[in-house]
Amino acid sequence: MWIVYGLLAALTAALMTIASKIGLSKVDPTLATAVRSFFMFVFMVAIVFATGKVKGWQTIAGKEYGWIVVAAIFGALSWLFYFLGLKITGASKLASLDRLSLPLIILLSILFLAETVSWKLIVGGLLVTVGAILIALG
Repeated sequence: MWIVYGLLAALTAALMTIASKIGLSKVDPTLATAVRSFFMFVFMVAIVFATGKVKGWQTIAGKEYGWIVVAAIFGALSWLFYFLGLKITGASKLASLDRLSLPLIILLSILFLAETVSWKLIVGGLLVTVGAILIALG
């Protein structure tokens, strides 16, 4: 099932980029990021209530809550930088550089999460890196 979720995440991220590029034509990227964040918040709260998962709110421990807040800050910064870049360049170029998050995630997950290293992981990470750079420079 994780493969389906991963593919759906990729599809919706691609659609988000195209919709964002169109929406940014006459809008400040910082304001657009705030508007996007607001509507994402409203949408996600509706999903939590619709699925009955709001009851799980009390189960989030302090440490996990803190890490979720840190992730939210990094996510907001990522969106902001993405929208700032999208305003001034092509969607394909920016998205290719954004995909450099994969090799960075590989490196950080090895360092901080003790994930297993394999030759496939290293080669795949290098291929993504080279591909992202080629697209960005092309």
